[in-house]
Parts: sequence; structure tokens; C-alpha cells
Amino acid sequence: MDLRAFLDSLGCDLLRVPGEIDPKFEAAAFLRELRDGGPAVLFETVKGYPGARVCGNLLASRKRLASALGSAEDRLAETYLKLKERGLPPVAAKGEAPVKEEIKTGAVDLLSILPVLTHYERDAAPFITAGVVLSKDAESGRRGMGIHRMMAKGGNRLGIFLANPPLSQFYARAEAANRPLEIAVALGVDPAMLLASVVRVGPLGPDKMEIAGALRGEPVELTDGETVAMEVPARAEIVIEGRVLPGLREVEGPFGENTGYYFSNVSPVMEVTAITHRRDFIYPGLCPWTAEVDNLLSLAAGTELLGQLQTMVSGVVDLELAAGTAGFSAVIAVRGCSKTEVRRLIHLTLSLDKRLKMATVVDDDVNIREAREVAWAMATRFRPDRDTVIIEGMEGYVIDPSSAQSGVGAKIGFDATRGAGPEFDKIAVPAEAMTKAKAIAGKLMEGR
Repeated sequence: MDLRAFLDSLGCDLLRVPGEIDPKFEAAAFLRELRDGGPAVLFETVKGYPGARVCGNLLASRKRLASALGSAEDRLAETYLKLKERGLPPVAAKGEAPVKEEIKTGAVDLLSILPVLTHYERDAAPFITAGVVLSKDAESGRRGMGIHRMMAKGGNRLGIFLANPPLSQFYARAEAANRPLEIAVALGVDPAMLLASVVRVGPLGPDKMEIAGALRGEPVELTDGETVAMEVPARAEIVIEGRVLPGLREVEGPFGENTGYYFSNVSPVMEVTAITHRRDFIYPGLCPWTAEVDNLLSLAAGTELLGQLQTMVSGVVDLELAAGTAGFSAVIAVRGCSKTEVRRLIHLTLSLDKRLKMATVVDDDVNIREAREVAWAMATRFRPDRDTVIIEGMEGYVIDPSSAQSGVGAKIGFDATRGAGPEFDKIAVPAEAMTKAKAIAGKLMEGR
């Protein structure tokens, strides 16, 4: 189980692009052009990087997400929550680790080796966006794992945006002791590991590498780093090793973030000490503000929140993070909740996830993954003077431009659940007629 096996399993759902593509703007433009639900892509020829390949759009459809977890599409959240609780500890790789087929240490020039993508026209440099950053806390020995954007500054230096725990905490403790923080960045991992890296785990929660093993159905194989005292995924396509330097901050950005806006920060700097990779490696592209990032956030962060809410409020059925909102807006489906329960649910939702600033609650006769249906519920079941909840004086999220200057934001909730009368019954076609219509339409559309 690795990225290559997943790509091979996709069949006609993988679009192979043989013509040369430039990692500066062109690859990102192609990925954005695919829109929601488009095929996964493998660019087979990359300008300036003979032998290297670039893949993208892997998780832009729920169908492929379900395939990665061995789940039915309509049971994706249920499967995810069930699998992640089991945990499978990682194991040592047997024999030679594929990621060690090529090893480069010393004064490594990152951009001479890796086709790091430049995504948007005002981006200050190429940015790594799908790197699974690994580290260990010197005090507790606990492993940390997450996706953090990284700016290629030239030579062996990377700017790294460390806004979220646990790696931000690991770095703070190392810096307080005037020590560099050793890290490794795994690129080109299987989808289960990518998902596990963005799961929210508390300080006493399970190791994310164990969650990755559970999601993929077999333990992750690890091998020793070349220049860092930690283990790295043996079947990754690429691993970058290095150390985040204490007491040093530099401008990192601007960068076209998943908010749809450019964002800059004064961030720590990583010094690269080694790059190991497979022969003919596949570099992973993850273009911000696309369906792929939406799906990654919705399954990991959104499903985690769904699991929490279902233990607190009876009647919570499903949750979706609205596409294109950087995870700032959630739509929740409920069954049999009173108006007072819905109001309590809104308060809980907006307080549990600091990223969220909008929550919309609808009944489960509304398809929360269809923007048209959610808009319909808001237009016909929501009354602004009665069904709006506003919470002021909240902490703003770091990449939200509406609260960037003050650091203070506000949150809003909408109760778009139905009233009690028959006038709120949704129109419907009899199930038998729908089944026949779908069968006929499916046959007529075959081959078109």
C-alpha cells in the first residue's frame, strides 16, 4: 500500500498527461481547471526535471476517498470514525526502503531536485503544500504529524508556517531551550496517511501514525532517517530531512491560501540536511482553494466534529464543511431536534472548532452536499429575526482575512430546520418512478 498502488487502482479514473508541463503555474492551472469531482491526474513529463512526475487531484471526489478507505461512498464518515478508533502501530520496514533508492545529503539545493509547484500569480515562490511534516517532542518523545505549508527560499532553506499544534508546541519548547527542532517531510504518501496527518488529536490522543495504519488497513512501514533521529515512512516517494532553527523568523509569503486570498506571515526557517527519494519519483501537488483540499478538510476535520457532536446532541445525522470556505462554514443535518436543541447545537459547533465561523442546521430531508438544497432550506425555512445566532468577541482564525488585523472575530449560526406543519413537507417523486428513470437514463448515457 503506497501512492503508486493507489494510482494503479484508479484505472480510468486517473488521467495521464504525457505532454510537458511547467511546475510554475501550469500544473496548478490544470488542476484548477478540472473542477469538482474530476479525475486524478499524473503529469508524466515535468519541465526541467527529467524522470520526475507530478500527481494531483487525488482526493477531489468522495468516490476516490471511499476507495482509499475501502468504504461505500454513502458510509464514508461512519467508516472513517470506526477505523480510526482501532489504531495499528507502525512497523520497521523489511529490507531496503524504497524511499532510500536515492540519497542526497550535505549542501542540498532543493529546487534542483524537486519540482515544487508555484500555484498563483502573486505567490512569492514555489510552495510545498502536501508535505506530511513529522517531528518528535524532546521532552515527551511523542510523535507529531501534520501538513504545514513550506516556502522554497532557495538552496537548502524552507520557510515553514507552524500555526497549529502539536508541531508548533514542539518548536516552542525546542526554541525555549535554544535547540533546533528536527523534522522530516514525507511527500507522496498514500491517501490514508495524508488524511491521518490532518486529523485533530488531543494531547492524550492516539499516535497519528497508528491512525494512518488503521485507515489504510495495514501498519505503516518506517525506516530510520539519514540525518535526523526519527523514523520516516519507508514507502513515501520523497523525504526531506532537516531542522527548524531557533530564534530565526523570516517573511514567508505571500501565498495563495485555501481562503482564496493571499496570506503572508513571519515564520520559522528550516535548514535541509538530506533528501531521499525513489527513482522516477512522483511529487504530490495539492492546489489550494480546490475541491481536493475541501474533501480532505471535510473528511478529517468535519467528520471529527461530527463524531463529537453526535455524542453531545441526540439527532445529529451528518455534517459537511461547505466547499470553498476553507473549513470556515459547516452544514449539519439533524432528525427530530427541537428548536431549543438546534440552538444548543449551534453554540456547541461554533465553540468546538475555532476554525468555524458559520454553522447552518437543516433537517435530514435536505442533501447537505447539494448547495442548491441547502440554499432552498435557507430560503424557505429560515426566518432571520428568529433563527439567527450571533456570538461576538471570539478568537479569529489565523488565515481568516476578516480578522487578520485585530485577531478578534465573530461567529454566526442559522437554524434552517422545518416547522411543524404539513406546509413544510418537501415535494417528491415516488421512489418506483425514480428508480425506473435512473435505470433508463443510465443506459441512454452509456458511451456518451
